[in-house]
Amino acid sequence: MLFAVALVVFVLFESLDSDAATVILSRTGSGDPNPEQLRALRTELGLDRPAPVRFVEWLLAFAQGDFGNSLISGRPVGDVLLGRAANSVTLALITAGLLIPAALALGLLAGARAGSRTDRVISVGALAAESVPSFVFGVLLVATVSLSLRLLPAVSLLPTGASVWSRPEILVLPVTCLLIGLAPHPVRMVRAQTAEVMASPYIQTIRLNGIGGMRLMLRHVAPNAVSASIHPLAGAVVGLIGGVAVVETLFSYPGLSQEVLRAVEARDFPFVQSAAVLLAAVGIGIYLVADLLTLLVSPRARQIAMGERI
Repeated sequence: MLFAVALVVFVLFESLDSDAATVILSRTGSGDPNPEQLRALRTELGLDRPAPVRFVEWLLAFAQGDFGNSLISGRPVGDVLLGRAANSVTLALITAGLLIPAALALGLLAGARAGSRTDRVISVGALAAESVPSFVFGVLLVATVSLSLRLLPAVSLLPTGASVWSRPEILVLPVTCLLIGLAPHPVRMVRAQTAEVMASPYIQTIRLNGIGGMRLMLRHVAPNAVSASIHPLAGAVVGLIGGVAVVETLFSYPGLSQEVLRAVEARDFPFVQSAAVLLAAVGIGIYLVADLLTLLVSPRARQIAMGERI
């Protein structure tokens, strides 16, 4: 899967109408670069070699942990990624830490009372939030909370080298925007699974035996509903990869996405290629963890897996 991602990104990058040499010479302000200058700079940057050769060289180096050097700044790609990724990871972890318990709690509450006023309020609210792009909520949050009420900063700027924890208030609006954009789908999935479990003969029999309340929810309903909702939750966490990119751009948050956008604009192949594959690896890793958790909490899933293996 990672090889397929790397190949697709490389092919798309090669289809662009210019390369790093053209961008560098254009930024010097000397007008359109002449063919001799382009040829010399492409040779210096290694862009004169055939595309398959450059891809294989990058792939072999990447497999050994060498992400190469930026074609624009000359800095090691790994150093730039590490510095920027820390801020993005902080934003994603805080959001995921709030997203998962909130989605589970709201979904279980709505599903346990399917058809009630509580269920209708949660379901309608989730559907309405899911129908609006997250950046719209971001703009509204900036307009109301920042510009009108002046409670929080409108942009999440940081001094160079500073940690996001030196100004934790800059995380509030980005995290809120991500939660509004990503929580509705897993809430609806957990709600649907919980309602299905509550209506099952197994649960009906338990309730006839006098078991109810929190004991019923925590011991019998929640494990079955949550095990079937692990992959929707994993999908929401993976959605943070794309959601963080939008939010970082909207709030000028100093994360990885801004650096990737600059690298695409500058045609910085080693940086874009390495960042794309690493982000894909994170997404694949999250789904792998979801598969393992499903096997851990679901005896039926384990039986199916063992049966297929046999």
